[in-house]
Amino acid sequence: MKRSEINKAIRDMEALAAKHGFALPPFCSFTPEEWTQKGPQYDEIRHNGLGWDITDYGTGDFSKTGFALITIRNGNQKDSRYTKTYAEKLLMLKEGQHSPMHFHWNKMEDIINRGGGTVLIKVYNSTENEELADTPVKVHCDGCQFTVEAGTQIELNPGESITIYPYMYHDFDVKPGTGDVLLGEVSMCNDDETDNRFYESTGRFPEIEEDEKPYRLLCNEYPKRM
Repeated sequence: MKRSEINKAIRDMEALAAKHGFALPPFCSFTPEEWTQKGPQYDEIRHNGLGWDITDYGTGDFSKTGFALITIRNGNQKDSRYTKTYAEKLLMLKEGQHSPMHFHWNKMEDIINRGGGTVLIKVYNSTENEELADTPVKVHCDGCQFTVEAGTQIELNPGESITIYPYMYHDFDVKPGTGDVLLGEVSMCNDDETDNRFYESTGRFPEIEEDEKPYRLLCNEYPKRM
């Protein structure tokens, strides 16, 4: 991705969050220059991947395949200094964008439509070989349990949510004509390095073409502290 695309996505998400009254934590507004001055009191952010995360999943076309997100809080099962057993994210999916089919081996999560358009989440069970199963899928939405056919797209309007269990394949789209969506994610600890199983091989963190200066640093770009 070009740095200019990343900068625009961050500004767009800041505007969408403000539009829907979601105040971001202070570290989301730190400039690259400010990060060079942040000491060990901010190590939880550095070590646990908090902050901005913009990805095109290696496709080179963020407008069609991608996600903009912020990890707001997170534990770390690999580091005993951090004892949180939960995580929270805020995500932006723009109309016309797609986030690829995947599941998590360990993480259970709730996906919540925090505002904007209607998000479509297609669901499948996984087979023992981690293929898409053709079996009915048990769905939990806002305290209501029901069953749908494999490959059904669950519609979530603002305020609605779905629980995604481990080994439950899911992807994301926006219902055409409804507009960009601000999503929340409340989950167990998040580990993007080892807990994502994409159905089709894909990248997670983009290679960046530096065509302009960064507006904000991504969560994997923080400088080592002095």
